[in-house]
Amino acid sequence: MSQTLSIASWNINSVRARLDIVERFLTEEAPDILCLQETKVVNEIFPTAMFRQLGYVHQVLNGQRMHHGVAIMSRVPIHEDDRLDWQANGEARHVGVRLDNGVRIENVYVPAGGDIADREVNPKFGQKLDFLERMIQWSSGLEDKPTILTGDFNIAPMECDVWSHKQLLNVVSHTPIECEILARLQASNDWVDIGRHFYPAPQRLYTWWSYRAKDWAESDRGRRLDHMWMTRDVAGKAISHRVVEPARNWGKPSDHIPIITEFAF
Repeated sequence: MSQTLSIASWNINSVRARLDIVERFLTEEAPDILCLQETKVVNEIFPTAMFRQLGYVHQVLNGQRMHHGVAIMSRVPIHEDDRLDWQANGEARHVGVRLDNGVRIENVYVPAGGDIADREVNPKFGQKLDFLERMIQWSSGLEDKPTILTGDFNIAPMECDVWSHKQLLNVVSHTPIECEILARLQASNDWVDIGRHFYPAPQRLYTWWSYRAKDWAESDRGRRLDHMWMTRDVAGKAISHRVVEPARNWGKPSDHIPIITEFAF
């Protein structure tokens, strides 16, 4: 007997500042599991009560004051709280859990990488590349573990993943070196990019729009920075994937929108 399970991922850009729209999302969409990035809060004052009231009683937090932070909130049991330091400096950018069926969920917040795509001039860009290299080492050693890798990758890898490939070639998040390293990460464990599985290129599938745009929807200068990848055995169980674009218009929105994949396990 198959059981459906929905998993969402959202860079919320401060969970306390946007708790009302998180509550709206959980009420309207009711995913079984929500992976959050950029929570910007230490574990001790994370707003756990609202999640519990909505049935998300299984909670794994990896918080940090002011910056970064990831969390997994779930209505189904989760186990094995892992925190991998792919940044190699203690930043809270990963949390991983295991479901009862053995599938692992790895929730990651890849560094943005600053504004200049040159590690000599901009150390943050070098940190981003090194972070991804460590992810490749981890991914290459996964062997046959059924795994979902999701979160804010801060890279829009395909030409159709940005509003203008030509104009963004030298902009961090779409530079050739970033796209190449993300392609190596995907190849390191034959990951299935489930977004592009359900919405093949060149279909529009943005997940992020800058706050700088006066009217984000009209200008539509989007990028696909948020991803859900999975090993092929897990991808075979995926029955739908979608982005919740209206959330970009909710009160005090994040610049990212949620993505949701549904599975029949």
